[in-house]
Amino acid sequence: MHHTPDKTEIIDYFKALQDRICRELEAVDGSHFREDLWERPGGGGGRTRVLQGEVIEKGGVNFSAVHGQMPARITQALGVPSGNFLATGVSIVQHPVSPMVPIIHMNVRYFEMDSGLWWFGGGIDLTPHYVDTEDASWFHQELKKACDPYSPEYYGRFKAWADDYFYLKHRKETRGVGGIFFDRLNTEKEDRSKAELFAFVQSVGERFAPIYTHLVRKHKDAPYGKPEQEWQRLRRGRYVEFNLVWDKGTKFGLDTDGRTESILMSMPPRADWVYEHRPLPGSAEAHTLSLLRKGIDWVTGTAK
Repeated sequence: MHHTPDKTEIIDYFKALQDRICRELEAVDGSHFREDLWERPGGGGGRTRVLQGEVIEKGGVNFSAVHGQMPARITQALGVPSGNFLATGVSIVQHPVSPMVPIIHMNVRYFEMDSGLWWFGGGIDLTPHYVDTEDASWFHQELKKACDPYSPEYYGRFKAWADDYFYLKHRKETRGVGGIFFDRLNTEKEDRSKAELFAFVQSVGERFAPIYTHLVRKHKDAPYGKPEQEWQRLRRGRYVEFNLVWDKGTKFGLDTDGRTESILMSMPPRADWVYEHRPLPGSAEAHTLSLLRKGIDWVTGTAK
């Protein structure tokens, strides 16, 4: 019989995950995270950790566990009854110095209410400034390995969900090469125990550091110049647009009076918007734009 995890066990796991990921990122960068401890006036708090180093220009690895009375606007948005809530998890965004190293995001989280309602959510996605199809295929294969032990249909289902979620509707572009995204996973919807769903979330969380440190080491010394840096800032601008216009986590954090600096740590240090920018036909930038679309089967490499 599976042990049913309680909120304390889940919170402790997320804290430990933050610690492990920070150690791995510090090892690849050679710099140390700055940590800010904060408290939410309505209940709970978190640990915000930001790295501004040699390889990572600005990276955040945040843990939070907030609780209290659910604001009325959130109960309406989530379609849940009023009451007390707990939301906890780890949220990560890494903006590298080099335009040849991709941006990465991960979030793993748990939500419960005093009524007994609960669910897990999260996801991981990759946003290269320049799409490398070999990297994209490898990345998706790694995510499939994280999903397959828990359900043979998880990867395909959550990959399609990510394509739809990480999509800039106003640009008609995906944010990057996608990944997986899932939300509201509980025993009622998944026909799996809480322990099994927690184990799946752990599988995703533990995949982050090996994936990103591999990509950083592979590309951090690749040559680049001013044109690549200018393109990087344009792609960062798209990242800002998604996070401020479409991202539900940003809105949830702000609507529940979370710590603004921690919520907006996902913003890059520098970004640009150029009016009517169009890359040259046949350029690496144009190739990247051609691959920012839904439905690419990266595992089999059909986009190559």
